[in-house]
Amino acid sequence: MLMRPSLRSQARDFLLGINRAITAQLDLGEVLRRVLQASLVMLTGRAAFIALREPGSQHYTVRAHSGIDASALAQLNDKVQQLLQPQDGEFNRESLDSQLLAMAHAIDPALAQTIAMPLLFAQKPLGLLVVFRSYHSSIGAGDWTILQSFAAQAAIAVNNAQLYGAIDTERQRLESILNSSGDGVFILSPELGIQRANSAFARMLGWDLEDLEGAPKGDVIRWARLETKDLEGLLRAKGQAAAPAQPWRVAGELLRRDGSVLSISITYAPVWNKQGKLESVIANARDITSLRKAQEMQSVFISTIHHELRTPIAIIKGYASTFAREDVEWEPALMREKMAIIEDEADRLTALVEDLLTASKLQSGPELWLTLRPTNLSELARMAAERLQSQSAQDIELSFPADFPLIEGDEARLRQVIDNLLTNAMKYSPPGSAITIGGRFSEAQVTLFVRDSGAGIPKAEQEKIFERFYRIDDSLTRSEKGTGLGLYLARAIVEAHGGQLSLRSQLGSGSTFFFTLPRS
Repeated sequence: MLMRPSLRSQARDFLLGINRAITAQLDLGEVLRRVLQASLVMLTGRAAFIALREPGSQHYTVRAHSGIDASALAQLNDKVQQLLQPQDGEFNRESLDSQLLAMAHAIDPALAQTIAMPLLFAQKPLGLLVVFRSYHSSIGAGDWTILQSFAAQAAIAVNNAQLYGAIDTERQRLESILNSSGDGVFILSPELGIQRANSAFARMLGWDLEDLEGAPKGDVIRWARLETKDLEGLLRAKGQAAAPAQPWRVAGELLRRDGSVLSISITYAPVWNKQGKLESVIANARDITSLRKAQEMQSVFISTIHHELRTPIAIIKGYASTFAREDVEWEPALMREKMAIIEDEADRLTALVEDLLTASKLQSGPELWLTLRPTNLSELARMAAERLQSQSAQDIELSFPADFPLIEGDEARLRQVIDNLLTNAMKYSPPGSAITIGGRFSEAQVTLFVRDSGAGIPKAEQEKIFERFYRIDDSLTRSEKGTGLGLYLARAIVEAHGGQLSLRSQLGSGSTFFFTLPRS
């Protein structure tokens, strides 16, 4: 006999213990340990192991063992993989027993019998429990019934623990995705209370994460201005018994906890059960402040470009049409004056097109191609001053040392920088004031500066003016023309040369723009 009557009673106790493990313990390692312990005591075994099938494959790995030296584990794994090739969910028991006995002798010559119990769940093999004994005993039908019940309960416990492990792994993965998302993510209950939220959502609204969970949606999401229906209105319009709907998008100006306002877009994805009742709502919140700002800047830019292009084109077309008249004779001096205006307006168009082309290149890629050659910055500054002096209501003065050195640079690009800085100073300096363009140098670098006597730039605006399309919003600059590209492009060109463009300014005391470039 395999087990004495008292042991059969003990086996039933162990079966009850395994049942308790199923409901009370979902850690796979602990379940396997309890199964091994129960099987060794119930069968008076000397050694045992459990091999489990890897998910999605036919590969088996020893996941728990007792009475087997750890140094023999690698060899045991190899043998187990060769042995465990079930056909249609069933093991060839006779072949398996004979090979396991050979394995037992290899582990310990004193082992005389192996008892193999396949762990099957819903006719699918999960693994194999093998117990080695130091004596041989026949196994009756009643004993096999108990062993099969034990193996079935062990299989249920293992399957539950594996499912729990897979669910826990998936939970951790989703938790990681949730917390690493830059967007705010939150989950609403059917009563529209916040069940879960990530830290990005908490930061977005200025709440502490622990305060968010459990709070009513209406206390958290408060609109200063709403562009569409909110979730409550959408749910009322759709009806609680409606079929699953497409995600709903809500956008507007949201009041943060501290009273500040944030442009935000929320996408709600309702989850309905089979009866058409709302189970939960998955929501994704995105800060669209920068997008709104970009859209506004783009609108201003398009309007400005329209004006900047239309004005010189109208002047050129007007003078060209006038000169084409056959019934008028023009004095040479007047002709030269008006042709100079046409040339100035054509130059203005050329500069505008050049700025737009450079901005487009920067938008498509972060780097500018440069054609480097020895460049005389002081000469470029002198030529720009002479060219722009006729258009300027200020006096443009040069301040360069006689031995100002050459540098390696892209002459066309650097001329564009100097023109932009001078033009910018001309726009915002009072008539009759002085604009100075000059330079200084050291062994390692050269510095060029443009100093004006304008109203100065507020400290809060000093870094923003280098942004694309940005223009200072005050009474002076509103009356001035410009695309908001000049300083953006100037900094990009200087940085492409390995240099830096900076600003020093104080309200009422003018501004100085200066850029530093390496000499080699």
